[in-house]
Amino acid sequence: MFDLELLRTFVSVVDAGGFTKAGERVNRTQSTVSQQIRKLEEQLGRPLLLRQRAGKTVQLTEDGEKLLGYARRLVALSFEAHSVLSSPEQSQVVKLGVPEDFDVQRLMVLLSGFSHQHPLVRLDTLSGLSVDLHAKLETKEIDLALVKRDCKQSSAPALCQWPEHLTWVAGLSMQTLADPLPLAVFPQGCIYRERIIHALESAGRRWRVAFASQSLVGIQAAVSAGLGISLLPSTAVLAEHRPLGIDEGFIEPPPSELALISTSRLMPPVHRTLADYLKTHLSRS
Repeated sequence: MFDLELLRTFVSVVDAGGFTKAGERVNRTQSTVSQQIRKLEEQLGRPLLLRQRAGKTVQLTEDGEKLLGYARRLVALSFEAHSVLSSPEQSQVVKLGVPEDFDVQRLMVLLSGFSHQHPLVRLDTLSGLSVDLHAKLETKEIDLALVKRDCKQSSAPALCQWPEHLTWVAGLSMQTLADPLPLAVFPQGCIYRERIIHALESAGRRWRVAFASQSLVGIQAAVSAGLGISLLPSTAVLAEHRPLGIDEGFIEPPPSELALISTSRLMPPVHRTLADYLKTHLSRS
């Protein structure tokens, strides 16, 4: 293994053009610099520098030329690693939980904007059903979470909340008179799935799960293809979807909301920074 200190001295000697000037750069005496170069040569078993003019100037041997490029990169990487790990802000990581049915494009725009404003903060995201995100908050696996919930729960603590308007949707050419009615839904535990089933059973309609996915993109594609109807946030309704209304027997679902939550009352500054950013920008998106 190479000794980084010896490589640093080697690079300094080459760049300075001699032992004396190199010693000034690395804060070593000329004799110490010479000893370090000799030690490096002994480790490699071959000469790296040719001394000229009583040791005042140096010239690279062929092996020295081969080593120089590697030495520069190793020394540079060492400095970079030290700089990264010694920066107090660089070591800050925020773990954000996001609903599986959250619009990926919308999420990427949000997180990209935050990263541009705070490039030294690392964001780790974890997706899951809202009920699972609540559990992960309790076990400290994540720091903050965006969850979907019933507006009746709005009295529960939240850093901020945004109302979500839900829309019944089907494919453009899909008929909704089938019995049982085919559904394209998220997994059990999803608030949208619960809304769909409750509404249909309250209306006395039979239903069957024709397609299930944890992905919003998957549900959108299934609806577009006519595999089943679904209930989606208005922001996720595509041009290939046909909104369904009361004339086809689909009453407006109860209001729901997107809430930003945390189990910690005294959040670290970096968590507060992300929370404030989401408060501002989710309202605009």
